Amino acid sequence: MSDLATSLRAGTQALGLELTDAQHQQLLDFLELLRKWNKVYNLTAVRDPQEMLTHHLLDSLAAVAPLRRHLSGLAGQGAGARLLDVGSGGGLPGVVFAICCPGVQVHCVDTVAKKAAFIQQVAATLQLPNLRGIHARVESLQGPYDVVSCRAFASLSDFIGGSRAAIAVDGVWLAMKGKHPQEEIDALPADVQVFHVEQLNVPGLQAERCIVWLRPV
Repeated sequence: MSDLATSLRAGTQALGLELTDAQHQQLLDFLELLRKWNKVYNLTAVRDPQEMLTHHLLDSLAAVAPLRRHLSGLAGQGAGARLLDVGSGGGLPGVVFAICCPGVQVHCVDTVAKKAAFIQQVAATLQLPNLRGIHARVESLQGPYDVVSCRAFASLSDFIGGSRAAIAVDGVWLAMKGKHPQEEIDALPADVQVFHVEQLNVPGLQAERCIVWLRPV
């Protein structure tokens, strides 16, 4: 685990993230839980721990600073904000957000019961009272959520359409994507505004990444 710990700390420093030693340990413990449960639950196709660190953990951590920046602009610095992570699967980025933003209530929804159960197990094992796994279709959830996030979940139109009932009137969607998804943006309905496409640099990952920020209008 020492190599992973060193790589993780180097990665969070490269991302400019201020995390406590306890948060670093929670991230490593989460990675270990993901590795263990993956053998039975098939949470991710990535099996190598070092690759998991880069492709999953650091990839998700790259969105933490942008999320924190958005939350800091909310009333009360975003304290008590609610975030819904759609199609969370193994908890990426939802669990990472819950660890790095302890003041935010993070709900991870997935249609697969065992994935929601894994999130509940992570919340209990890592003692994250702000994290909850929900087994449901996102269309059935009512908000209001201040932020609705997803990572490589679906097209922007499907993501927006499925989670519209859950988002607060003044809430935002945070969609993590690879390359700039211009075709998906062009296909969005008129009552959704893309107000920022933010490029991300993931340490150790030679691939394009961005966040598409959207809001209802």
